[in-house]
Amino acid sequence: MKELQLTIQIRSSKESVWAVLWNDETFRDWANIIDEGTYLEGEMKQGNEIQFISSVNGYGVTSLIEQLRPFEYVLFRHAADTQGNGIEDREKEWTGGKESYSLTEHHGITTLVLRTDVPAELVDIFETRLPLAMERIKQLAESRA
Repeated sequence: MKELQLTIQIRSSKESVWAVLWNDETFRDWANIIDEGTYLEGEMKQGNEIQFISSVNGYGVTSLIEQLRPFEYVLFRHAADTQGNGIEDREKEWTGGKESYSLTEHHGITTLVLRTDVPAELVDIFETRLPLAMERIKQLAESRA
């Protein structure tokens, strides 16, 4: 795995950015850039397992929410790779990886930092798609400010 880190400045409150990140409609919008048809299954609560699943191919990742401070920070630990809309295990390319979102706000500008572990064979794809997803998060949050 390789850790990728991206940072973006957004002219919006951290509460608004957080909403864009995790509300179903906006999550599907920006996550679709990374993996077509991606949606989130489960409740965003520390200690819970959630699933990131593609409605297109049925593949996904089951993740443990290790840390959660609403509007500031969330850390996911990828526990299992899944298929069949999260029902069956599959290869373990994501298992054990981490993904975190950190938000800080200063004078109405929120800094969003995304850190994610990516399997070596997918680094090129994620280095292309993640910046586009971050820009989409910015557009969505700023349009609601």
